[in-house]
Parts: sequence; C-alpha cells; structure tokens
Amino acid sequence: MSNPFFSSSPVFGKGKPVPRTGPASTLDATSVAQPGMDSAALDQRYRAPSATSWDTDRMTYDDVIVRTGSLLAIVVGVGAVTWVVAPQLYWVGMLVGFALGLVNAFKKVPSPGLVMAYAVAEGVFLGGISQYFDNLVIKGQPVHGIVLQAVLATVATFAVTLALFRSGKVRVTPKFTRWLMIAIGGYVVFSLVNLVLVWSGALPSFGLRSSITVFGIPLGIFIGVFAVGLAAASLIVDFDSIQRGVNKGIAKRYAWAAAFGLLVTLIWLYIEFLRILVLSRGR
Repeated sequence: MSNPFFSSSPVFGKGKPVPRTGPASTLDATSVAQPGMDSAALDQRYRAPSATSWDTDRMTYDDVIVRTGSLLAIVVGVGAVTWVVAPQLYWVGMLVGFALGLVNAFKKVPSPGLVMAYAVAEGVFLGGISQYFDNLVIKGQPVHGIVLQAVLATVATFAVTLALFRSGKVRVTPKFTRWLMIAIGGYVVFSLVNLVLVWSGALPSFGLRSSITVFGIPLGIFIGVFAVGLAAASLIVDFDSIQRGVNKGIAKRYAWAAAFGLLVTLIWLYIEFLRILVLSRGR
C-alpha cells in the first residue's frame, strides 16, 4: 500500500472500534436521563445543537478532505515557485521527501508539522522535475504541455477510483491486498535495478524503460501502465482504510495520516503519467 501506516496501524486496520478520547457530545448526553432531571431540563438537552467533530474528537471525511486539500495546495504552491526560481534543486526535494516520507509512514501518531514538511519537499521535487520534463526536446520537437496532461490524468484516475469505491463494485479483500503488496514489491525491485543501471552508466536515459522495446513500443510504457494500475489499486485500499477509520471513530488527528497516504499515492501516480507521456513522445 502507499502508506504503511494504514496496514500496520490498529487505528486504521480491521478490529474493534476505538473509544473516543474527546468530551461526550451533546447528543450522547441526551441519551441517558439522569435521576432528578425534570422534563424541562431534558427537553433543553434534546434541543441543544448536535455535536461536531470538534466536540467528539472523531475523524470525519471532511477532516481528511480539508487536510488533503491543504497538502496539495502546499505541493502546488512550492512546486510553482521551484519551477520558476530553482528547478535544479529537485534532487534535494527528492532526498528530503524520501526521508520524511519514511518517518511519517512509520510514526505511531501523525505529526502535522512533519506531514507538511513532506509536502514542501515534494513540492520542490515535483516543481523541478516537471520543469525538466516540460523542457525536453525529443526528435527535434519540444514536449511542452505534458505536465498539464499528467495532472489531468492524475485527477481523472483519482475521480474514477473514488467513484468505483463508492459504488461498491470494487471491494478490498485480503486476497486483493495480498496481490497488491506482491505486485508493488515486484515493481519496486524493477525500479531499483533500473535505477542502478542508469546511475552506473550501463544504460542511458530511462534505462530498461527506454532501451527495450516490444513491437516497437518502449517497455517503459507497458511498465508505466502497470504502475498506474497499482497506484489506482492503492488509492482504493487507502479509501477503504479511511472509511474504516471514520466508522471506528478514531481520533481526529489521524486525518493527517490519511491525507499523507493519499498524497503519497497521488504523487506516485503523477510521476508515472509523466514518464508514460515522455516515452510515448520518444517512440
């Protein structure tokens, strides 16, 4: 899965509901009539405003949406500045983002500051790498416009996977999760081998992705489509984990962990679309 916190944490995992840690809601107070309470006092309690997530300290879908939107705004804002000011710093964002990603993924309790720092680092990385791809010239032709195409493809994939999940047509089962973990493991091994071949100079450009062709089509396009499928499946698993967390009434602070998991998967999805578009232009 994109966020190990979802799979390893008893908070988001399957199990008994987690008791709420915040104060009791107004609605809960009305469910038990205390001795000596007259009808007027009881009626006043029933007429009191319903408790909000702030009162109950329970995570809601709105909490996850707001935090995910905030993180995406940070990534886009920092990415835009990096694109214009210092795109060459993308490798710094990549390394810092990788380190912060590991820290955030395995923290027992999410830290809003560290999650936002991760978003800043990824903004630097995506801003620089996007500018690099957008300025490429392949076969004498610039590839301007692929960044917008990759963004639109990422948004469309997110919307489709969310619609499929909400429709109930795709269910997260132990078999589905096991297959996904094995497939992602295989993809990670391929990516590491390819990275070593490129960095060692054994293969140029995109390594195995561009050096091997199948029916005249770069292997990287097939690998990219496969990776997009894995990322989409990871999104569905993330949605399922968030739904379990909301149903169990977990603490509101874990919305940061949920938002972090979604952000990781969306960034992965965007990078894969960028690679597919560049490789398709270079056929």
